[in-house]
Amino acid sequence: MISPLYMQRAIELAKQGQYSTRPNPNVGCVIVKDNQIVGEGFHPQAGQPHAEVFALRQAGEQARGAIAYVTLEPCAHFGRTPPCANALVEAGVSHVVMASLDPNPLVAGKGQAILEAAGIGTTVGVLEAEARALNKGFLQVMAGGRPYVRLKMAASLDGRTAMASGESKWITGEAARLDVQHWRAISGAVITGINTVLADDPGLNVRQLSGDFSIENVVQPLRVVLDRQGRFPQQTQLLNHPEKLLLVGTQPTVAPAVEHWPNMALAQLLNELKQQKQIYDVLVEAGPTLAGEFLRQGLVDELIVYLAPTLLGCDARAMFNVSLSQMREQYRLQLQELTQVGQDVRLILTPVAP
Repeated sequence: MISPLYMQRAIELAKQGQYSTRPNPNVGCVIVKDNQIVGEGFHPQAGQPHAEVFALRQAGEQARGAIAYVTLEPCAHFGRTPPCANALVEAGVSHVVMASLDPNPLVAGKGQAILEAAGIGTTVGVLEAEARALNKGFLQVMAGGRPYVRLKMAASLDGRTAMASGESKWITGEAARLDVQHWRAISGAVITGINTVLADDPGLNVRQLSGDFSIENVVQPLRVVLDRQGRFPQQTQLLNHPEKLLLVGTQPTVAPAVEHWPNMALAQLLNELKQQKQIYDVLVEAGPTLAGEFLRQGLVDELIVYLAPTLLGCDARAMFNVSLSQMREQYRLQLQELTQVGQDVRLILTPVAP
């Protein structure tokens, strides 16, 4: 009998690779025989075996006649590793439960077809929403869309992000700042503007994670700075890792390892990051002008807002530089999650289509 409890375990396993698998998706697999888990695994890193392979290795001969629970349709093509659908057939499993199909054109139902052609039953859709949440960017891009954009903001209770002078350290507490490291770690790129670089000198890299995940295994995000007037400084934390820095705009003289792209529209930038860098998840950590522009152009999939129990007053800087004059112009948002993080509150919201 199919049980969502085993798929839940597969999802938990998949999360173990969430900081290290890019550009590959997070996938977990559990092999069950006679209501007992006999094998399990997750995909740890691009180029290494997939989740199904690790689970089948652990199960050994017990995989024959067993049920395999996989968070994403098994791959059906030869890449850096052989097809997992074929591995499941060769192992002799009797049934494969998939949380969702894979929209990747190289898979897209082909994995399921290989299994069924071999007489292996399949079930699709068990805990699908939970599993898809692990791979929002990958799934969106593989379905033909742009990278998944998360816009992160930290603000006071009255919606202010900095004093009028630009002073902003710190509005939120240490727990919230640690929480931000997770969003960076699951992102292929972090985008900011030159004003934020000049005001805050951010590193924008992953320095610490809650739990016991090793920082050495994190695939660090590409830091992308929009600098249309060539104001990038000669000394900044971003130059500590120039190989992970991309400047978009005029080309100042900086470290030779820094990559430069010309000025381009935000939508084009996202497309280029997808096409040239295989970046599927983008985190925007920017000031009110750039943040407002991403919103105005409809390029935000998710807002992550940290609200601190403090008031900065009416002279402090607003969260978004967006000029609206009528109620019908307002940006409506749907609250997806509300979580207390230390003394702050984290809201996850998605834009509501007008």
